[in-house]
Amino acid sequence: MHRSLTGKLRVEHLTIPIANLPSKLSGTKIVQLTDFHYDGVRLSEELLEEAIEAANEAEPDLIFLTGDFITYEIAPIYDLVKRLKKLQSRVGIYAVLGNHDHYAPGAKKEVARVLNNADMRVLYNEAVYPLGLELALVGFADLWSGDFQPEPVFASIEPTVPRIVLSHNPDTAEILRKWPIDLQLSGHTHGGQIVIPGIGPLYAWVRKIGHAIPKNIRCWIPYISACDRVVVHWEWASGLHKVGSNLLYVNRGLGTYAPGRLFCPPEVTVITLVC
Repeated sequence: MHRSLTGKLRVEHLTIPIANLPSKLSGTKIVQLTDFHYDGVRLSEELLEEAIEAANEAEPDLIFLTGDFITYEIAPIYDLVKRLKKLQSRVGIYAVLGNHDHYAPGAKKEVARVLNNADMRVLYNEAVYPLGLELALVGFADLWSGDFQPEPVFASIEPTVPRIVLSHNPDTAEILRKWPIDLQLSGHTHGGQIVIPGIGPLYAWVRKIGHAIPKNIRCWIPYISACDRVVVHWEWASGLHKVGSNLLYVNRGLGTYAPGRLFCPPEVTVITLVC
């Protein structure tokens, strides 16, 4: 998609305190990329290259890719991974799948296979410890996949160990608030794409208006019905949020649907963890 419809890439920098983080891990740097929708339409080669360059300039310890690598067809994943191989991190690259990575028949397995073969490990309801046993990294299946299963994953983690969660859809934060999570990283919303300064994502307001319309009529109004299909918690469309005692960060993503973005630029997120 042309830059005029996406806006200029923005690199967001955050410093996040993590309780019980060992001093040796203080200063750990993470880069998050999400919602590529790499299909020849929704993400330009120029923007993708710019995002990869920005990620590498941060010199991260870890890179997290939080889903929607493709849109409706599987084939673009092969070219996308060739480009993502340029990403550089000290420890590794970890990923979770998004809802669009499930739509095409066989997409879930093939997208995961291609990413794993390129040393971008896909987490699917599991916890790993790339920096040692003092910090857990949890990756979940997409909320809409039917496989989202947090309980057995959290049962496997020592209660005092801090944890970072990768979960494509931010609506999962409502479910996950029953477990302690130091930081959840999500995408999915594209930040709402059209944001009214001082008010917020247009989708959030359209949804409020739409709910005043009877359901049997609302479902036939495309823009209003789309609001419900994307996400429930539009108030978490982008940025940092407290959900119960947990912290949620939602990245605005790179890919863009028509009609484009307004006051909602595509994003690379750089996060520094501190004690």
